Amino acid sequence: MFVDKVDVIIRAGKGGNGKLSFRHEKFVDRGGPDGGDGGDGGDVVVVASNNQNTLANFRYKKLVEAKPGGDGDRRKMHGKRGEDLVVELPVGTVISNNENKVIADLTTVGQREVIAKGGDGGFGNAHFISSTRQAPRVAELGVPGEEIEATFELKMIADIGLIGLPNAGKSTLLSKISNARPEISDYPFTTLRPNLGVVDIDKSTTVLFADIPGLIEGASQGKGLGDEFLRHVERTKLFVHLIDVYGDDIASSYKTIVNELKHYKVDLSKRPQIIAINKIDGMDQEIVDDQIKTLKSVAKRGTKILAISAHSGVGVKELLYEVKSQLQKSSTKAEKSKETSLPVIKLEKADDQWNVVKKKSRYFVTGGKIEKFAHKTDFQSPDAVARLKDIVRRMGIAHELDRKGAEADDTVVFGDPEIGRINY
Repeated sequence: MFVDKVDVIIRAGKGGNGKLSFRHEKFVDRGGPDGGDGGDGGDVVVVASNNQNTLANFRYKKLVEAKPGGDGDRRKMHGKRGEDLVVELPVGTVISNNENKVIADLTTVGQREVIAKGGDGGFGNAHFISSTRQAPRVAELGVPGEEIEATFELKMIADIGLIGLPNAGKSTLLSKISNARPEISDYPFTTLRPNLGVVDIDKSTTVLFADIPGLIEGASQGKGLGDEFLRHVERTKLFVHLIDVYGDDIASSYKTIVNELKHYKVDLSKRPQIIAINKIDGMDQEIVDDQIKTLKSVAKRGTKILAISAHSGVGVKELLYEVKSQLQKSSTKAEKSKETSLPVIKLEKADDQWNVVKKKSRYFVTGGKIEKFAHKTDFQSPDAVARLKDIVRRMGIAHELDRKGAEADDTVVFGDPEIGRINY
């Protein structure tokens, strides 16, 4: 089954807990703290692969989770690092979060991206030995790995998109110019999934064609199949727009497709097009010329219009050479645009920023660094809570709590959603 969009939960591995331990051995006086550190959790890594052409593996598997890190042990033994989870996805997969922000775009074979980092392992109490603290009774908990509600969306990577109303001859053309073998019949909606075909135009030029099925009026709003498959032409550089010469109103047919491209979530109507009037076998040349004239009156100025027969091959070679010519022009424009574009510099939010908000009688503390310390704190341990209070004081958060009116025994909550709470 062809599946090109799935929602999943991505969860990196939790860090292992540090060990609270003191060395107790015969004939060893005052052995001291020997608790080891926990291992870091595994990352979730995605890899672009040619071994898959669908996201069907994730149709029922909604949780993608890496291994947790091992806990620390006595004798300063460190926990094992959690194993990374490597997920192979088809080339062309875009991964976005629930805010529709793109996390990764897999465009080349072998491309690897870490999309969720494993949590840090907690320090064991041996880590906290100092000249003034010879017997620390504090060990950190491991930090949870990053968790993301994500969407995997496959957008095929092709140079050319074959578009047109159902039964315009897209599949026939693809089968004639490439080794692709799409289903072909004389009724609409024969093709139920996008098909790719590699086309050798000449010895030096090879291009990838994508046949996009099911475009009808209203496709951009979800009618027919087009809304599901228009995403596969988002990356294409050029459209070959096939129109059935025997259509009742070819100008209307052309406008229907262009309108759907325009009203898709990405305006695709401005993409360069070549119009190919198809199925001209046995058609009087004068009628073909009239149809071309009709299309010229409604198409964008300068649009190339050709007459072909995908079935017999008439005009197909000329079409492919026009495709090559326009791709070369498009490539030149892209290079010039790349040279003149300026890099975008983003200011990332500092991890040590924090915020204190008073809600009724409680004080809520949020921020990357302080929340990380909260995750590492065992709130059942008085020594661990005392350490967290000391961190709150050193980071200047205590001063802000005082300024907002916090008093002894007021509740301070860390994180949103809540990680833990202490009495101030």
